[in-house]
Amino acid sequence: MVDEVDFLGHVVSTEGVKVDLSKIQVVVEWRPPKSPNEVRSFLGLVEYYRRFDEKCQESFETLKSLLTQAPILTLPIEGKEYVVYSDDSHNGLGCVLIQEGKVISYASRKLKPHELNYPTHDLELVASLKYLGTQKELNLRQRR
Repeated sequence: MVDEVDFLGHVVSTEGVKVDLSKIQVVVEWRPPKSPNEVRSFLGLVEYYRRFDEKCQESFETLKSLLTQAPILTLPIEGKEYVVYSDDSHNGLGCVLIQEGKVISYASRKLKPHELNYPTHDLELVASLKYLGTQKELNLRQRR
């Protein structure tokens, strides 16, 4: 008689159903997502194992709290390099100004009707230009 059987990514035995250890290893080695597609991929995994226990609920509440709290903005340091990250979605665009890994400021807005047909790279350029236009004082200070 067989003690356990692999079935659809699970191990079924007389003791119950367990997750296949090879599947667990994939989750353990999962790197933080760096793109929207990687986030969707991770959320697909989470959706598959969607039984929430108390620990999952705590993690979910922590994530919601972090997403709804404003991060601490820092003041720019003159002479240091800035990085502008931009992104767009189906209905809006946004940017964040970062210096040495710390957030200086954010900007976002809803897409205008004519922009809905723009390709992604054009929208990200629009987001960056819009943001740089809102930071005139900062741009003038760096001009020296």
